[in-house]
Order: sequence, then structure tokens, then C-alpha cells
Amino acid sequence: MNSEHNKNTVISCHNIKKTYGKSDARVFALRNIDLDVFENELLMLVGPSGCGKTTFVSIISAMLKADSGECLVLGKELNKLSTEEKNYFRSYSIGFVFQSFNLLPALTALENVAVPLLIQGVKRTTAIKEAKTMLNTVGLGSRIHALSGELSGGEKQRVAIARALIHKPKFGLPPF
Repeated sequence: MNSEHNKNTVISCHNIKKTYGKSDARVFALRNIDLDVFENELLMLVGPSGCGKTTFVSIISAMLKADSGECLVLGKELNKLSTEEKNYFRSYSIGFVFQSFNLLPALTALENVAVPLLIQGVKRTTAIKEAKTMLNTVGLGSRIHALSGELSGGEKQRVAIARALIHKPKFGLPPF
């Protein structure tokens, strides 16, 4: 990988390969993928089911290791990070929005949004205050005490977005 990357490069992946299975059952999920994403760019990964979108997102979020190639995200070479470093990186640098929302059913919308901050060790009162602000930002200030089962699909999506943004990540990842 060229060491003279633009200082505004957020994601720089080159020659990424990923396979699943062995021998005759081998599936090539990614073959020689190159991608550079710069600060303030909006990127959409589109393609048919099974073309490798989720695999690629999993690699750039340090949840899955590429078989070969190099991927720098926010200046960190993902394949060289320890498990602990990957966990820290995901917790502080990436906002995840899951397709199925992954809200905790026993928690209110407010509590669901506060969870990432609580995991990071932020005081509960501060986390709750910031979660209220974030829910107001996504238009759900009146639904803060609703359990996830009491929310519509659109409301659940907005809670998931608020939760993904609460810790002010460097970038967000789409539903997967």
C-alpha cells in the first residue's frame, strides 16, 4: 500500500480477497477488491445477494479478517490489530446500524441508545442525558420510555441510528 495516502483518507483497502469453504466447495466472496473512501464522502455498496457486500463491510469494521490484501481504516491496518484493539476500534470509531436493529427488548428507547456510552464507561447520568438529546435529534423525544416492542419499524430504525451515532464515531456502517 502506498504510504503517501491523502490525509483525508478514511478507508483504503487494496487487493482484498476472502474465500469461504475448502477445495471444491470454495466460494470466492471477494476477489482483488480496491477501495479508497475519503472524509465526508457518502458511499453505497450495491449488488445482488451473495456478491460480498456484507463480507466487505465485515472486513472494514474489523469483524472479519481478509485472506489477503491490506486494509487501512482511520490509519489503522486492521489485520495487525489484536482482538482487544479491534474491539476498542469498533467501540470508539464506528457507528453500526443493523438491518434487524438489534435493540435490546427489555430496555426502553432511551436505554438502548445509552448502551454504547455505558459500555465505554461514561457515567449513567451523562449517558442518559446524551441519549435524550440524540433521540430528540432523530425526532423520538416523545418515545424515550417506549420498549422496543412498542415502537414501529421506522421508530426502531431511528433508535438504531441514534445508538450508532451516540458515541460520535468517525464513520457509520450501513445495515447488515
